[in-house]
Amino acid sequence: MTSSPTSSFEWPITAFIGGGNMSSALLGGLLGAAVDGARLLVVEPLAPQRQRLQQRFPALQVLAEAGPALRAAQAVVWAVKPQQFAQAAAQVRPHLTDALHVSIMAGVRCGAIARQTGAQRLVRTMPNTPALIGQGITGLFASAHASAQDRAVADALLAPAGRRVWVEREDLLDAVTAVSGSGPAYAFYLAEAMTRAGEELGLSAAQARELTLATLAGAAALAQDSSEPLATLRANVTSKGGTTAAALEVFDQADMQGIIDRALHAAARRARELGDALDAV
Repeated sequence: MTSSPTSSFEWPITAFIGGGNMSSALLGGLLGAAVDGARLLVVEPLAPQRQRLQQRFPALQVLAEAGPALRAAQAVVWAVKPQQFAQAAAQVRPHLTDALHVSIMAGVRCGAIARQTGAQRLVRTMPNTPALIGQGITGLFASAHASAQDRAVADALLAPAGRRVWVEREDLLDAVTAVSGSGPAYAFYLAEAMTRAGEELGLSAAQARELTLATLAGAAALAQDSSEPLATLRANVTSKGGTTAAALEVFDQADMQGIIDRALHAAARRARELGDALDAV
């Protein structure tokens, strides 16, 4: 969805359960897109976080605990830690009507959300940390009971976080987690290594950092702007017998592709394990 969140429907009264960094990023984006603050409320039990939210977003209703005000909510965004979900759901459930439930919690499957809340209209999402600056990407999955309008609301909710990709099976969110949910850490790991090597080659720490981050950002932007396969873009930088070829040969000798394959499969496997553990609660 590229249009304003209010362009195709009246924004539903939306309750955010949890007011942490991701909620703050989404709320800021929605308010910036002219969603009426009176249609947004937050339940946040931690007093310092409530104060920060109220100072940053004066138009919001910020509650210390779940209460009758939630009965007006047409959409609920679950933004608590997965381990806190069962307790939060028990407090929220008595005050909910037939609302759309959108989860940004890692690992909590639709079945668990339905059991704990009684909800049927569910959208589960997997954003990543660049969402905090509006440069993230989010995977989304809608339950069978979620309507096209529900999908549109969920898509608009996550629009402030960046790009959105819908998947048609919930288990594919484990793959989304492995590729993009955990992906920023892989990029930071590579950036750390490149920066350290640049320093070893004689650059200052500031120079190595600036060169590394600009190179990674520029390469990503070039790939986004190009219709060429990634392999072709790589080949375009690689002259036979040149410096890039020498570096890539080291990667090939270390089986870098195999290492990355194993790493992402390990992340996806762990996502499934965490989901299984939360299902058992």
